[in-house]
Amino acid sequence: MLTIVRLGDAVLRKQASLIPDIDRTIADLAAGMIEAMHAGRGIGLAGPQVAELKRIFVTHVEGDRARVFINPQIIRTSTEQEPREEGCLSIPGVYADVVRPSEISVQAWNERGRPFTLDADGILARVILHEYDHLNGVLFLDHLDEKKRLRLVRVYDKRQKAAQV
Repeated sequence: MLTIVRLGDAVLRKQASLIPDIDRTIADLAAGMIEAMHAGRGIGLAGPQVAELKRIFVTHVEGDRARVFINPQIIRTSTEQEPREEGCLSIPGVYADVVRPSEISVQAWNERGRPFTLDADGILARVILHEYDHLNGVLFLDHLDEKKRLRLVRVYDKRQKAAQV
């Protein structure tokens, strides 16, 4: 199974590269990412979170099927925004309200190399935006003010040190 990298790993801050060919290797990566996401009890996972600097992420929110997004582009965001609590498999145990657009449209390719456009709202829109951020080296903590971000990083660091004892 793929290993999910944690806060502090430099790969989480790097820009992911376009995937030139969607082949069996990419389809296998997508399947492995879905498996790792489910094992971590998450609803989204991006390539950089499994140390793959490729523009790919997967989602699986309640009421929807597991989805694969390869070389995604956000083509529309609503002007209406809403706060909602977010967490991240790479920053376990840390949650904060993040303001994001409530509706989006995204274009991408699936694991079979077929292009698609998806209009999403609610939790699916939020997860897509969260995972899209990962492809650009952005974490949900970056959407918070500095004071709150630093406090949450300290909480995370304390928990990690306690878990090592």
